[in-house]
Amino acid sequence: MITFHSQDISYNLQNKLLIRKWIKEVACSEKFQIVDLVFVFCCDDFLLSMNKEYLNHDFYTDIITFDYSEKGKIAGEMYISVDRVIDNSKLLNIKALDELHRVIIHGILHLCGYKDKSKKDELVMRNAEDKALSLRPLPLLDL
Repeated sequence: MITFHSQDISYNLQNKLLIRKWIKEVACSEKFQIVDLVFVFCCDDFLLSMNKEYLNHDFYTDIITFDYSEKGKIAGEMYISVDRVIDNSKLLNIKALDELHRVIIHGILHLCGYKDKSKKDELVMRNAEDKALSLRPLPLLDL
């Protein structure tokens, strides 16, 4: 099951059925099955407080992923700052929805075992993100 919620903001993700289908397809291509995924869309301040509390990091981030997965079965919670996604999309000169989709799939790929701490791992992750983004069955709207 994949669910979407918001915390401290009013945000309603569009095309939920298509996004669920896409996420499942990406997970399946990585040999994983989705068991229970919760996405929570929030503001910068909410995610900053979580980053401080749970990860001991005092900086803004676009996503925090809590992994409850077991072998081959994905379960977890992903908290996504809509503020950060919008700001990053402006910096990258891309649509906010494209950036949101990259952040969503970035979290999924982490749950599939991808890392991004080294330059080499970051390149592998970016290539996997690009491949996953090419599978999107979504109309290119914006936030």
